[in-house]
Amino acid sequence: MPRPRCEQISPSIPYYHIVTRCVRRSFLCGEDHVSGKSYEHRRQWVEDQLRLLSSIFAIDIATYAVMSNHCHIVVKLNPSQTEEWSDEEVIERWRGVYKGAPVMQKHLAGKPLDASEQIELAEWIEIYRERLGDLSWFMRCLNEPIARQANKEDGCKGHFWEARFKSQALCSDTALLACMAYVDLNPVRAAIAPTPEESEHTGLRERIEPRFDLDKALRERFNAGVEVAGLLSCLQLPAPVKPLLPFRDATAAAAATLAGIPCTFEEYLALVDHTGRAIDPKKRGAIAQNAPPILQRLGLADEQWLEQATRFEALYRRKGRDHLNALSGKGDRAEHSGVGDNDTSKSRHQATRGPG
Repeated sequence: MPRPRCEQISPSIPYYHIVTRCVRRSFLCGEDHVSGKSYEHRRQWVEDQLRLLSSIFAIDIATYAVMSNHCHIVVKLNPSQTEEWSDEEVIERWRGVYKGAPVMQKHLAGKPLDASEQIELAEWIEIYRERLGDLSWFMRCLNEPIARQANKEDGCKGHFWEARFKSQALCSDTALLACMAYVDLNPVRAAIAPTPEESEHTGLRERIEPRFDLDKALRERFNAGVEVAGLLSCLQLPAPVKPLLPFRDATAAAAATLAGIPCTFEEYLALVDHTGRAIDPKKRGAIAQNAPPILQRLGLADEQWLEQATRFEALYRRKGRDHLNALSGKGDRAEHSGVGDNDTSKSRHQATRGPG
C-alpha cells in the first residue's frame, strides 16, 4: 500500500529524485514503434511546464530528463522561501496556475472586501503560501495540464500518467551527485544519444546550450487552450524566470555556496563523462571508450568553460528581467487570471489544512 506523501517528504531533507511514468509505460512522449506515430513534441511541453512552474514555486530544479515514456526530475525544496514573499506576491504567483478563490478574484478586481471577506482572503493566502512550497502541488500542476493537453490532441479520455509520482529522498551530497549523473545519462543509457551533450530535453543539455525561450513557452502553453489547473493562461510570468540550481563557483568561498550543488560544473561534467563510459550490462548504451573528454568534445578550454558557465546564470536573470520590463504598464493585471477551478469547494481542501 502506498505511503502517504507526508511520510516520504522530510523538512530536513531538501533534495528528492522524482519519477513519473506514462500509463502502461507507453511511448506517449516519444515515437510509438507500433503505430509509427511521433509524440516527440510533447517532451517540450513537459520541459517548458517544468521550467515555468519552478519559477513560480519555491522549488529549484537541479536537473531533469524527459524521456519517451517517463520523466526524471531532481528537485530541491525551499518551503521556507515562501515566508519571504508578501501576501500580494503569493497571490500573484498562485494565480499564475489557478484562478483562485472567489474572494481572491474580488480582491484582484479592486472591489472592497468586508471584514469577514478579509479574514477569508488571509486564510486563503496562507493556504496558497503553503502549497507554493509543496512538492505534491508542484507535480499536480506539472502533470495534469500535460495529460489534458495530450488527451485533447488524441481525442480521448483517461489517464496519461501511470500513477502517483514516485519520490526518493537524497540524503547526502554523494546521493545527490550520483542521482543527477544517473538522470542526465538516461538518454545515453537508452542508446538515444551517444553523449550527454547531444541528449535532448535534459538539464545538462540546457546548461551547456541554454535554449529555454520564456516568451515562446508562455505562448505555446496559452495557445494550447486546455481548461485545466496548472496551465498559465496569460502571457506573463508572475516572477523572474529561475535558472537551474547553480553549481558551486570554483572561485568563491565554500561557505557562500552551500545552498547550491556541492561541486563545480566542470567537476560535474567530468563525473558524468566518467560514469557514462562505464558499461552497464542492463543498459543498451554508453559513451564510447575512445571518445575525447567532454570539455574537448565541447571545444572548450578550462577558462572558456568557466566564462560560459558564468554567462549561463546571467542569461536567465537577464531574460526574466527583460520579460518583466516588457510587461510593465501593459494592461490591467487584475483582468488576467490562471485557468483552473475557482477553489470554491473548500471541503476538499481540508486535508491540506485549509479553512473549512
